[in-house]
Amino acid sequence: MVSRLVSANRAGKLPPVAEIAVAAMALIVIGGITLASRLPHPAPLPVLVALLAAAAVLVLLDVVLLARLRDFAWPLFFQVAKWTLLAYAVMYGILEFTFVYDHVTGSTLAVLTLMLVVFAVDIPVLFGFSVARYATPGPAKADSQAS
Repeated sequence: MVSRLVSANRAGKLPPVAEIAVAAMALIVIGGITLASRLPHPAPLPVLVALLAAAAVLVLLDVVLLARLRDFAWPLFFQVAKWTLLAYAVMYGILEFTFVYDHVTGSTLAVLTLMLVVFAVDIPVLFGFSVARYATPGPAKADSQAS
């Protein structure tokens, strides 16, 4: 099993995708706690929108950094990310229903919904990258089978 691990991360070849994803997650959690602590009263929306925008930029940066990787275990990444996205979509659908059921409306609901969307993209990227970074990349595996 150890022989299947890729040492590319130790050599510094992989971008800091996990670290950036955790930073984005922290921003969303801070915003969510701030918002939830104020409900049902109005929350400081400019602060929450700034946290949301910063988290969205970090997630977008993660996606761009991932898109530039060539020698990576993409099939495993997408397998993990796909199932994580499905699980989180169900959870966030239930959370969204709870917000609507509790009569959260207007800009507060819009900010909460966008926070859930950013979080729903961030977590599958984090999980998929965290698993695939230690797997044998697809092309290298095919080359080793041919020889």
